[in-house]
Amino acid sequence: MAAFRSFLFALIFYGGTVPAVLLSFPISLLGTRAIRWWAHGWARYHRLCARLLLGVRTKVEGTPPRGACLVASKHQSMFETLELILMLDEPATVLKRELADIPLWGWVTRRYGVIPVDRKGGAAALRRMMRAAESAIAEGRPIAIFPEGTRVPPGAQPPLQPGFAGLYRALKLPVVPVAVDSGRLWPRGRFVKRAGIVTMRFLAPIEPGLPRPEIEARVHAAINELDR
Repeated sequence: MAAFRSFLFALIFYGGTVPAVLLSFPISLLGTRAIRWWAHGWARYHRLCARLLLGVRTKVEGTPPRGACLVASKHQSMFETLELILMLDEPATVLKRELADIPLWGWVTRRYGVIPVDRKGGAAALRRMMRAAESAIAEGRPIAIFPEGTRVPPGAQPPLQPGFAGLYRALKLPVVPVAVDSGRLWPRGRFVKRAGIVTMRFLAPIEPGLPRPEIEARVHAAINELDR
């Protein structure tokens, strides 16, 4: 049954995603508000497909933040990347520069207001990232980052990437850690997904201005709470 439900999800969700992506190019010409509205619609479509076709629902613990802050989330599947779009109200997501450089698609993501990060780009790349982050803060948008850098399977707790500490120090924003256990139901690299409840736990904000070892240790422990 799980395999059949996963097949239906792939057929319907990705079948609907193709025209959504194609239409995003002309919609983005209408302005930032239009493309953000469209992205939210796509995220809601994903949530509906996950609930009805896969039987995957979300349990939210804590309170999703509003306004400018850093939201540091565990990353185990595609599921939380789209759920955070809905829960955080137009977050500026930090993503790999390669994704933002894809022809046309990359232009749309930049129009939405993502923050591309080039891990090998040196000081110039860091300045570009900071300008994008400051623009998001000026709009009152939260900045979403996956500080471990990539999707990991349940139980894996890699160290945080250095870019997180750099953003934290430079932006002087509080950090809201998010623990996620989506990998139990939505394993990375596997087609079959299982029905169940994904917990997304928003922890208490951590104040700005802490030394790098302390903020990294506290965020690392917090985002891995559901992995214990």
